[in-house]
Amino acid sequence: MEPFIPPGFSLPLAWGIDFSLPLLLRMAQNLEGVEILPEDKKMLRDLRKERILYCSNHPTTSEPPVAYAVAKTMGSRFHYMASRQVFDWGNGVVGRVIQGIGAYSVLAGTADRESIKMSRSILAHPGGKLVVYPEGEPTSGENDSLLPLQPGIAQIGFWGLEDARKIDATADIMVLPAFVKYVYTGTEAAIKGDLHSSLKKLERKLGIDPENRNLLRRFLAIGRVLLEKEEQTYHISAGSLKDWDYRVGRVRHAVLDQVADRIQVKGYNRNADAIEKLRFLLSILEMISVGYPDPRLPDIDDDTLQWAQKECDKAYLFIVTRPEYLISHPSAERFYEWLGRYETYVMGKTSSRGRKAHVRFTEPLSLAQYYSDYKKNRKQGIETLLNDLKDALERLMVECLQLSPPIVRPFDVGDDTV
Repeated sequence: MEPFIPPGFSLPLAWGIDFSLPLLLRMAQNLEGVEILPEDKKMLRDLRKERILYCSNHPTTSEPPVAYAVAKTMGSRFHYMASRQVFDWGNGVVGRVIQGIGAYSVLAGTADRESIKMSRSILAHPGGKLVVYPEGEPTSGENDSLLPLQPGIAQIGFWGLEDARKIDATADIMVLPAFVKYVYTGTEAAIKGDLHSSLKKLERKLGIDPENRNLLRRFLAIGRVLLEKEEQTYHISAGSLKDWDYRVGRVRHAVLDQVADRIQVKGYNRNADAIEKLRFLLSILEMISVGYPDPRLPDIDDDTLQWAQKECDKAYLFIVTRPEYLISHPSAERFYEWLGRYETYVMGKTSSRGRKAHVRFTEPLSLAQYYSDYKKNRKQGIETLLNDLKDALERLMVECLQLSPPIVRPFDVGDDTV
């Protein structure tokens, strides 16, 4: 097992991907295009020779290919941090391809010194460009919300600037906030027809009578059945409770706690919030799956590993499924987010529908402007940068809401509040 996989660069491979990118995006991600505003294209080209820390939201697994399209628009090449296990996908074929276009591995939950060293080196190099996802892993699962940003991303930026200034005392790194918004293609009538048809299959599988419920109520009814199923599995009595958030919170913690108990992992904090628990367990499972040499890791067989990964996927579903998110703005995109989770849970798989990726940017943040404060107080400097990055991403997120208007009346759920 190679703990760290460095980036490579194959010019023939990059040229081939450049030439066939529209086809590859459609085949691999069902993306019918990457839309960038004319003024943003100009800004990207103006930044072509700058050092850049490209910071994007991360709701799905499609953002790295989108970032590649952004690099092509800029007329430059990016480097990418990728989870170590990704390099083993497809018997290593995926790893060789992404390594050949500038990706290198990072192993969450470890002091991955080689990955940190590589990140610093990329940013210190004149014109170096690194793609990062400040929300971390797992993907947020919701295009219209953000997970808390991870401070390690800001720290890497400052370390890169420190190294760059050993070469050039006036060096700067531009932190470029980017927001990817996916919009499903097709007419509203066609989208509604597909949603209704897909719900029928789920309702039939779960034995649910849709009665005369509207689209929103049918989605909530399926969610309620899945919640009740897991409450029974984990022997959680709902009693007269109708508060979805409270009930689903108990389920996701029960799922995660059971995984921790069964694999007997050390350092698991039962009092942490669900996303922290999930991130901790996923990092442990990834280290086990890639054979990371650490005697402190649990010794589990492949069947237990697969079970634990599946249970973590289930917990993730119950972390990101929030009724308020759907009923307050029932756009096609939010319906499909929920549908994808339902299909994965009930059918074991889901299919990607045709969509376009719209990428929006704010003006880049000059890391040099934060550097003096960082030198005085590192923790405060990192926090200030993260807050400004968070504000920039949230502004873009709100701006992008207009791209996906509701397709049914918000809050039209009657008494189906769960």
